Amino acid sequence: MPVTLQRVDQATWDADAQVRHDLIRIYADAPAERLPSTPEAFVGEHLAAERFFCCARFNDRLLGALAVSPDDGAWWLSHLCVRKTTRRRGVGSRLLALIGEAAHAEGQRLRVLASQLPMADQVLLSRMGYRLTQTGDFFELDLTPKGAGQ
Repeated sequence: MPVTLQRVDQATWDADAQVRHDLIRIYADAPAERLPSTPEAFVGEHLAAERFFCCARFNDRLLGALAVSPDDGAWWLSHLCVRKTTRRRGVGSRLLALIGEAAHAEGQRLRVLASQLPMADQVLLSRMGYRLTQTGDFFELDLTPKGAGQ
């Protein structure tokens, strides 16, 4: 499945009705305990705070999304969700890989608060190369190119 990355910020949200429809449907498929509010309110509040979403795009539709909160040289990731109809097909893993590439290109670190993660998500992040920090507060992906600093 050739999944590509699409960044959705407030301007994209305002300009593209299909993006609005798809992003709301992604989060409507999320388990209720994973969202602090309704999908519409969650997306609106996240974008209004000058944050963005990284989304998995396939055949002109968004299939998965991650909320991204930029802060001090790092992108804090939260609320990973993939549409029910496409789960267990590698969309979430591909989205995490694409976000890693985008973050590296922009000189950002990727971090995820450990306290917000169910065990299944912790396992996925570990498989993707994220490591729990020494303090245990968050997972971080080392984006240093192989062989750098040696």
